Amino acid sequence: MERIHMVDIIPLLGLPEPQPGRRSYNIPCPCCDDNPRKKHLNISLEKDVFRCPRCGFSGGIFDLYAHYAGIDRKSARETLLERLNIRDYDSSGKRTESRPTSLPTVSIECPITDIDTRHDTYTALLGKLSLASDHRENLLARGLKNEEIDKLGYKTTPIAGMTALAKQLLSDGYYLPGVPGFYHTSTGQWSFIRENRGILIPVRNPEGKIQGLQIRRDNVTRRKFRWVSSIGKQDGCKAEGWTHLAGAPQQQILLTEGPMKADVIHMLTGKTVLAVPGVNSLSQLTKTLTYMREKGTVHIMTAFDMDFFSNPHVQNGYQELVSLLSQMGFSYGTYVWNPEYKGLDDYVWQHCLGRSRK
Repeated sequence: MERIHMVDIIPLLGLPEPQPGRRSYNIPCPCCDDNPRKKHLNISLEKDVFRCPRCGFSGGIFDLYAHYAGIDRKSARETLLERLNIRDYDSSGKRTESRPTSLPTVSIECPITDIDTRHDTYTALLGKLSLASDHRENLLARGLKNEEIDKLGYKTTPIAGMTALAKQLLSDGYYLPGVPGFYHTSTGQWSFIRENRGILIPVRNPEGKIQGLQIRRDNVTRRKFRWVSSIGKQDGCKAEGWTHLAGAPQQQILLTEGPMKADVIHMLTGKTVLAVPGVNSLSQLTKTLTYMREKGTVHIMTAFDMDFFSNPHVQNGYQELVSLLSQMGFSYGTYVWNPEYKGLDDYVWQHCLGRSRK
């Protein structure tokens, strides 16, 4: 018998259709999403299954059709065969028997939840963690004061007890689905991703809410900074390339690479600093710049590490950046300093302030 696929029944049910080339996508869950803007039901076009990590509504093609059509599963099968004009006979002319098959185990990504939920959950998570003494010394050596470190909310990544940590958050009433870093284990328990030891950095939107977390990893030479993400895990969620704002919107702001660098520059100079994940990672920048423009920002000074002069890959990204600034109506300039100091944070702390703050 010719097989029926998800793409066959979606138009019949009048459901939102996926963009071309997608292997899975999300729509509002008919069981638990009261707000049409929420989209917790994941439909896998590759596996022909669906699942909502929020309420557990799941199944295959016939289950989805049966739910929306208001009929039982057997009737759904018979109706689909008729509507799609599929003969229920094998090549010998004998009628085939319908045998229920078990659904394959698949890793389905959970759609990212709203900013308020992420902020509340991450704030609660960080409140249960501490900052190791070596990490505090690292931050003090960058010019931050103890009270500034505490205010920024930096913590040391947990290395054990991830499931217990998630269980405690759930018990306290916090929502974990769609928060990058959290996922379901093979035993069905919520847990938090285990990463290299390092410093957890809250990445905040212009309103000060935590959008996601970055890690400055210990004892690595490449990709020292990475996002906290649970992509590839059951009901996991990927992080997006969020921007980070240190300070309140002003007429002139600085634009640099990395949230930690932005925090340090802001604390050392008092200037408002906007950070992108990298000069070639500008996916979220337009939205943030639109907000900043509405708040009165008119001039932006870029302050990327001094190696951008010699790195053609970085230079290409920089040209895209200034083109975007120009298109959006900002005036702009570029800070340069002694190349012996890689970043502006290093230059201000070591050269201008002489490693001393009153």
